[in-house]
Amino acid sequence: MASLQSERVRVPESIEEINRFFYEKGWGDGLPIIPPTEQRVLRLLQGTKRSPEEVVCLLPPSWAEATVEKIAVNAVMAGCLPEYLPVVMAAIEAMVQPKFNLYAIQTTTHPCAPLLVLNGALRKRLGINCRYGLLGPGTLANAVIGRAIRLVLMNIGGAIPGKVDKATHGQPGKFTYVMGENEEESPWEPLSTERGFAPGQSTVTVHAGEAPHNVSNHCSRSGIGILTTIAGTLASQGNNNIVMQLGEVMVILGPEHARTISQDGFSKKEIRAFLFEKARLPKKAFSIEHQEQRLAHFPEEATVPIVRKPEDFIIVVAGGAGKHSMVVPTFGNTLSVSHAIES
Repeated sequence: MASLQSERVRVPESIEEINRFFYEKGWGDGLPIIPPTEQRVLRLLQGTKRSPEEVVCLLPPSWAEATVEKIAVNAVMAGCLPEYLPVVMAAIEAMVQPKFNLYAIQTTTHPCAPLLVLNGALRKRLGINCRYGLLGPGTLANAVIGRAIRLVLMNIGGAIPGKVDKATHGQPGKFTYVMGENEEESPWEPLSTERGFAPGQSTVTVHAGEAPHNVSNHCSRSGIGILTTIAGTLASQGNNNIVMQLGEVMVILGPEHARTISQDGFSKKEIRAFLFEKARLPKKAFSIEHQEQRLAHFPEEATVPIVRKPEDFIIVVAGGAGKHSMVVPTFGNTLSVSHAIES
């Protein structure tokens, strides 16, 4: 059996006193935690073949060693089951890739949070919600996997709200932000296979997203009508993508919208091309300061796109029935990363 290296602390036996102790130490997220006893941590480590002492990565901004054991401790606190641990570790490994820019995401005033999108066989086996209410309450795996990510980013990475994490307002996704792609109802190939993974291979994609913005269109019976509404929702002055001209935007198409768009003959490539052309604002619509400081390289009569190129739109299908979709702008100076999930 694995031996644990983490420091032990003695705390009162009552759950109320344990939670009070952890809260006062700044080791939680404000919600009650599961006490990470040695027995519970050892049980959770049964979900992986990796050694507890293995250093998965160095986590910014503290650059502390995120060992398998330390990640497991935080996953216990979040309420994870052993089979969830490989997902948490894969997401952490994806987030430390340079193009994700985790250091900035951990410290910025922007309200971004890592949004996890799961694909493949493990998504089904773990019961990751990809349909009704997938970004809301009610599904254990979605809730606790995302919460484990946040606890790791705080307790190992050092992103303590108000001290290191300087998000002006924050957002609910900083508690948990996990979804599956509804591959069964998608008319296109899933995100994972688009990115070179084998069909059915279990993957996690991390995207440094704002809170999701709803797109309601109950009127249009054409793909162009729905995409026009999505483009109009995206084209707003206040998001980092259009102001900084950096990063990607995730478009989460509800299955009904996706079906209508697909039946009109749109491929994912054509969706991206349409949104790149239509999700724009006239340069003159921005404040003088924005024009001078951020958009000076655009001609005076230009329209400003929300992203630099069509490929910067990430297209996924998720949700239940209903004529809604969602868009998720990003921090801007970040690119999503997809990573295979291994035990």
